[in-house]
Amino acid sequence: MSKGAKKRIILNAFDMTCVSHQSSGMWTHPSSQASRYNDIEYWTNMAIELERGVFDTLFIADVKGMYDVYRGTAATSLKDAAQIPVNDPFCAIAAMAAVTKHVGFGVTAAVTFEPPYLLASRLSTLDHLTKGRVAWNVVSSYLNSAALNIGMDQQMAHDERYDYADEYMEVMYKLWEGSWEEGAVKRDKESGVFTDPKKVHPIKHEGKYFKVPGFHLCEPSPQRTPVIFQAGASSRGRQFAAKHCEAMFILTTGPEHAKTVTDDIRKYEKEAGRKPGAIKIFTLLTVVTGSTDEQAQQKYDDYLQYANPEGMLALYGGWTGIDFSKLDPDEPLSAMDNDSLRTTLESLTEDGGKNVSVRDVIKERCIGGLGPVLVGGPEKVANELERWVDYGGVDGFNLAYAITPGSVTDFIDYVRPELVKRGRAQTEYVPGTFREKLVDPASPFTGSDHPATKVRGSYEGKESIDDGTTNSPWADAKTPFHAH
Repeated sequence: MSKGAKKRIILNAFDMTCVSHQSSGMWTHPSSQASRYNDIEYWTNMAIELERGVFDTLFIADVKGMYDVYRGTAATSLKDAAQIPVNDPFCAIAAMAAVTKHVGFGVTAAVTFEPPYLLASRLSTLDHLTKGRVAWNVVSSYLNSAALNIGMDQQMAHDERYDYADEYMEVMYKLWEGSWEEGAVKRDKESGVFTDPKKVHPIKHEGKYFKVPGFHLCEPSPQRTPVIFQAGASSRGRQFAAKHCEAMFILTTGPEHAKTVTDDIRKYEKEAGRKPGAIKIFTLLTVVTGSTDEQAQQKYDDYLQYANPEGMLALYGGWTGIDFSKLDPDEPLSAMDNDSLRTTLESLTEDGGKNVSVRDVIKERCIGGLGPVLVGGPEKVANELERWVDYGGVDGFNLAYAITPGSVTDFIDYVRPELVKRGRAQTEYVPGTFREKLVDPASPFTGSDHPATKVRGSYEGKESIDDGTTNSPWADAKTPFHAH
């Protein structure tokens, strides 16, 4: 960015393959299409709309359990479709890629519930099919219900999950970056050689949590390693992000709170030996907008009529590990140390020293969920977004919806033109892969300060796959059954 130039604001749409994602009860609004989450056309239309708005990314959240902390049951979550039922976030991405050319897809997958050997293959496949437009949102999962249903006795302790994730990433980098050399894939019809076995290497990983002896199932994809996102900003989470991430998703209550968080992340980034600004930082925000401040407020007031307080408390029960039905609605919440989403508790209890109650959660978060809501016309919204970026230090926003797809369309039609006028929003896409669009236009691969890069090429000259042709009677016969 040239001296004096305004920082571009990165725009991600935040969604989930479910009905009620962040705003409880909003699926009942007449304009909402959230209950169409099972329709492939819902997702393809969303991708087309985001590309019309020159959005950077569709960021897709995911959970593998149910929210059953509130009242000790999942009944409330089922009634309000509070992130249940939920589909696999991977499945619609190939279809969305087929109807677009540029918008990126950030897909969430938890390291605690799938072996790295399998997930590496799924992500490489998507990177191929999207022509390099995939990001992986690395999470360690926080729902104990998910852990129980995959056979664990209980969820892994918070900090241990990150130790586990560190080794998981090591395995992924070995598979993506080390296993196949550049030039391993020949596609040579004349010689009949598709892949040169001597350029494919078993990774022979043996660690505390994983043993992976073999090589990656997929040939190198356009980015090799997908762009690495991470959601979670506890101290241990920030340490993990500083080492591995190219983009980070945080929860903040406003520009002032954001500044304390982003300043701290930049310290971790420096300590990890990353380049300044290597990590793009996004905060969660829901924008309710219209042509004027008054029209936006009218929309917000209308939406509130459909809000479901108990549905929101069911979500917050899962996010915090607290059964809010057992608390006095007007007693201030205190930060509690548990193995759920620690930053959720921090975002509730560290808002400028303000103590919030259960009643405050209901009032302020029924629309917006984990993040605040910004209500206003184009100028008011743009002013606040700029303040979040210029003072708060964020690079962009994960924009959740109040209603879908209406919230995205409103932002594109009302706010984006104002951001373009101020030189804050991109008007066209940079060519190439998602990493080239978001991180570095000069390369589709991880940068020199990233741990994945250190693995690239590290197996060259080491054990490869013996092609077994030495003693084969067919070694020199391209077509063994040719006519005589």
